[in-house]
Amino acid sequence: MSPHDEPRSVPSGFDPASAHHESVRSEPSSGPAGFSASAPDESSGRSSHPAGLSVAARIADRELDLALELAPGEVLAVLGPNGAGKSSLLQVIAGLLVPDEGHVRLGADTLTDTAKAIALAPHRRGISLLAQEPLLFPHLTVAENVAFGPRSRGNRQAKAVAAEWLRAVDAMHLADRHPAALSGGQAQRVALARALAVDPHLLLLDEPMSALDVDVAPAMRSLLRRVLRDPAHPRCAVLVTHDIIDAITLADRLVIVESGRIVESGRVTDVMSHPRSPFAARVAGLNLLHGTATAPRGSDPAFAAVLVGPGRHSEPISPGDSEAQHRPAAHPADRPADSAAARASLGSTERPTTSVAGGGSGSSSAGGARHSAAVALSIDDYSGSTPDDESAVDGCVVGDFTAGTRAAAVFSPAAVSVFTRPPGGSPRNVFTVDITEITDRGGIVRVRGDAPNAPGLCADLTPAAVAQLGLSVGARAYFAVKATEVRVYAC
Repeated sequence: MSPHDEPRSVPSGFDPASAHHESVRSEPSSGPAGFSASAPDESSGRSSHPAGLSVAARIADRELDLALELAPGEVLAVLGPNGAGKSSLLQVIAGLLVPDEGHVRLGADTLTDTAKAIALAPHRRGISLLAQEPLLFPHLTVAENVAFGPRSRGNRQAKAVAAEWLRAVDAMHLADRHPAALSGGQAQRVALARALAVDPHLLLLDEPMSALDVDVAPAMRSLLRRVLRDPAHPRCAVLVTHDIIDAITLADRLVIVESGRIVESGRVTDVMSHPRSPFAARVAGLNLLHGTATAPRGSDPAFAAVLVGPGRHSEPISPGDSEAQHRPAAHPADRPADSAAARASLGSTERPTTSVAGGGSGSSSAGGARHSAAVALSIDDYSGSTPDDESAVDGCVVGDFTAGTRAAAVFSPAAVSVFTRPPGGSPRNVFTVDITEITDRGGIVRVRGDAPNAPGLCADLTPAAVAQLGLSVGARAYFAVKATEVRVYAC
């Protein structure tokens, strides 16, 4: 967390350091298997059944104003740029930060309600927080760390509960070690066991894989998926992450937070395939253009265009943005000409085959390498004319699409052919660009170029293709993408 995200208000009598990973309830705990469910806390009326979450928070000095709800057992991923308010959201839920206005409800329990002056202490909320650093107690063994929560609640089976959770996270062989003797991945697995040993109704995950080595993170991700998807212990979870793989593999739903507001929300697949915000488009590895919807072109209502020009907002992929890194996968070489079949393939994130050529209709690149290109718009292939200061991008319509309303066009940097002369052939969106950057992205070369009405267009090529085309910074090139590879939709 940044200094900006330090807790502003903490209920009295609570030590944040002791509850950075788990908030301890007063009722007995249960292990992952072989134990009875937790008894309700008679003083709070807390139920042992899976609970949903409702949050609304406004904090003026952090410009935070958002609201969200989770169904029982739902896993929500929260993505956004640094300083967007993600950590503040977790702090509000955990009780480490009291909003100016708002509420936090977990199932039937009200944890925070500013209108009623309710701010339940973090250790009484039934919430566990797993952060970037494990922060295990250095003077305790692994088993003692995991047993700490149940024991502090008076559970006489604390050792047995700890053993069960250590087995669940494949760390039983570490039970007698001290934290100093653990690797980063081992320590994070123990921290997860410790967080779960108190049987929380809600699990907060604040970038738990960010401090792990690249070889260790996949194993931790698999472990989290197994725990979160355990039908015997359903619970809500809120996952703050910068890694789209975390959201894809762990979450049911995704929200994008920017400047303290939720700008997108939906199923992970929907947000990633049809982004409406620049950040979501970067994370998804797609190029996003905002503009104005036009009426369908020709006789096929499945195809329409988005106008982009002065006064119409477009959002290219940001240069050097680590969250925009995207490696397209292989895609079948042949695309069906039938529009219905083409529309059915639009949700694919696989890499379509394209061509590398000096001009004309194009020829395949050496070794079967194919190109991708990204965003930009400049179409003169259609009889319908547009003003000189505007450009139209044609694509397949997704959902309701009304002429004259705000709309978006997206397609992958893996969907476009690159030419050094104006291409001919089948109708396509053609973008005349001046190359501004050529960077290596681990076996794929990203070529960036500026078009008149859409700067920052991208094409992902193989090194051999770049050499074959003789591309260089400052050179003129033509990015082309077929309408069947573009999705246009209202936003």
